[in-house]
Amino acid sequence: MDLETIGAADFGRSLTGLGLNLLCRDVRGMASFLERVFGLGIHRLSDDFALVRHGAVLIQLHSDATFARHPLHDLLPESPPRGAGVQLYLFGIDPDTAVSRAEAHGGMVIEPPADKPHGLREATILSPEGYAFSPAVPA
Repeated sequence: MDLETIGAADFGRSLTGLGLNLLCRDVRGMASFLERVFGLGIHRLSDDFALVRHGAVLIQLHSDATFARHPLHDLLPESPPRGAGVQLYLFGIDPDTAVSRAEAHGGMVIEPPADKPHGLREATILSPEGYAFSPAVPA
């Protein structure tokens, strides 16, 4: 699927499986963070919306303004963090590399890289929007 040229309606009809949608105060800033820290692909970037690709997984970023009529809008906290309780694993991304980039791009390392008993080397990085991302590779 060519994310750059497919129309919105065709794109929506093509989606299957699980969808991730992160509400953001600053879509461009969040997209830049995901690209620079984790090397994720950014598509259709605007002030209000972006598609982010990690392998076959698509993550949608929406600005708060695009959700003004959505029931979640009234539940958004006034101050960060927004994503408390959600941990988004990014398998296949080296945690040591991501941690070395995180703070320079507005992230906060809340769990340094470590080999875990479940066979992964992982870290946890809080994005500027308050979402917890865990890059992980086999230990």
